[in-house]
Amino acid sequence: MTAHNALIVDLPPLPEVSERNMNGITGLGHILAPGEIDISHGTILYLEDVTVSFDGFRALNKLTLSIDVGELRCVIGPNGAGKTTMMDVITGKTRPDGGKVFLGQTLDLTRMSEPVIARTGIGRKFQKPTVFENHPVWENLELAMKTDKGWLASLRARLDRSAQARIEETLELIRLQHDATRAAGELSHGQKQRLEIGMLLMQQPALLLLDEPAAGMTDHETMELAELLNKLRGTCSMMVVEHDMEFVAALSGATGKVTVMAEGSVLAEGTLDEVKRNEAVIESYLGR
Repeated sequence: MTAHNALIVDLPPLPEVSERNMNGITGLGHILAPGEIDISHGTILYLEDVTVSFDGFRALNKLTLSIDVGELRCVIGPNGAGKTTMMDVITGKTRPDGGKVFLGQTLDLTRMSEPVIARTGIGRKFQKPTVFENHPVWENLELAMKTDKGWLASLRARLDRSAQARIEETLELIRLQHDATRAAGELSHGQKQRLEIGMLLMQQPALLLLDEPAAGMTDHETMELAELLNKLRGTCSMMVVEHDMEFVAALSGATGKVTVMAEGSVLAEGTLDEVKRNEAVIESYLGR
C-alpha cells in the first residue's frame, strides 16, 4: 500500500451529524462553524475508489486521489481518461456507482445536490467561458458575488464600501480594471476566461475546478492565465485539468504535484519532470 493510499484508507468514518446548519445543509456531516469546512487534516478533497459506469463502460475505475489545502494540482491524461467525469462527480452532476468523495474531513459530496455542493465552497469553470455578455464587466462580478439575496434583490441592491472594494480588488487581480465598464461580450477570449475566474472568486470558493481553461487561447493569453492562477496559489485550492504542457509547466513548476489519469484511474503522480519520465505515462499519453 502506498503512502498516498494509506492517507485515504485511514480516514475516520463519517461522525454523527452536528446540529449546526450551513446554507440549509443538514444531515450531511459535521461542520466546525457555519460557512467553514473541516480541513483539520490539511486536505480539502478526498476521492477513494470512485467508480462510474456508462452503459457498461467504466469512465472512472476505483479512482483515488487527494488535494491538499491551498494546493494547485494539475491533472493531465489522454482524452477519455475520465478527467471531466471526475469533476462531474465532485460537483454532483454525476453520481458514482461506488466510492467516497469528501470535501474536507467529513462532508460527503455524494449525498449532496449540485446547488448545495456549490454553496459549500466548490466553484467550477468549464472550457467555454460563461459570462453575462450584455452586462459590463463590473456588473458581472457584482452579480456573481456571494450573497443570500434573491436575483431581483441583488439587481436592486446598492453595494456597500466593502463589496465595492472586493470588486475593485478582483478587477485588478484579473487585470480587467481598465475594462470595468465594457460589455463582457466585447472582451477577447482570454479576457472572458479571466473574467469568469473572477466571478468564481467573488463566491469565495474553498476549491476551484478548472477544466482546460487555456483552451483556445493565444500563447500570450495562456501565460497571463498562468500568472493569475499562480497569484491565487494558497488563497484557495485548485484542480486544473489541462492538455497544454507548457501551461502545466508554468503552473506546476519544479516541485508541484501533477496527476496523470488513464482509463479512469490514476496512472502516476509526481512532479512534472517525474511523470514525463514515467514509462507508463510515456506509453499511455506523452508518446516517445
